[in-house]
Amino acid sequence: MATGTRIDPVSNYNFLITLVDSSSSLASVTVTLGISKPAVGGFSECSGLEVSLQTEEHREGGNNGTVLKFPTRINWANIKLRRGVTTSSDLWDWHYSFVEGKGKRRDGIITLQDDQHKPVRSWRFSRGMPVKWTGPALNAAQSQVAIEELEIAHEGIKVIKAGALGQVAEAVGGIINALS
Repeated sequence: MATGTRIDPVSNYNFLITLVDSSSSLASVTVTLGISKPAVGGFSECSGLEVSLQTEEHREGGNNGTVLKFPTRINWANIKLRRGVTTSSDLWDWHYSFVEGKGKRRDGIITLQDDQHKPVRSWRFSRGMPVKWTGPALNAAQSQVAIEELEIAHEGIKVIKAGALGQVAEAVGGIINALS
């Protein structure tokens, strides 16, 4: 690294979210490679990129000074997406399809970008299912943007590393977009 060169942390306001039908034959290739598909919309907030490891305690006889801990299960937090209400009803439609018993799970990619819109880090979640939709809080005495929220339960998150994978993804993405 050259003298005086500084690498600042990435800002958290520039991100994209892409959803892909989990049953699609192209979904595994698209999501595994982190290929950019059109974003499902502009979101003002994304939270829940969280995993925790539960532990089981074991109190060993004769060893009164230590409690041993062993890993047991993984817990994945639900992902919460918030956005301003638009004329698009895509999030509501996806959620309501599960209410009607016709819903399809979706895999997804959440990509954090730098100020030049280049991917810095991506998180892939698998088999997402909308478990809660919250409509806007309406108040005529305020002039805030109406916000809707979708909560997605899923079966795991993996980090997609940027770099050489992005070049492969762009090439394969062009082929997939040509076929779609």
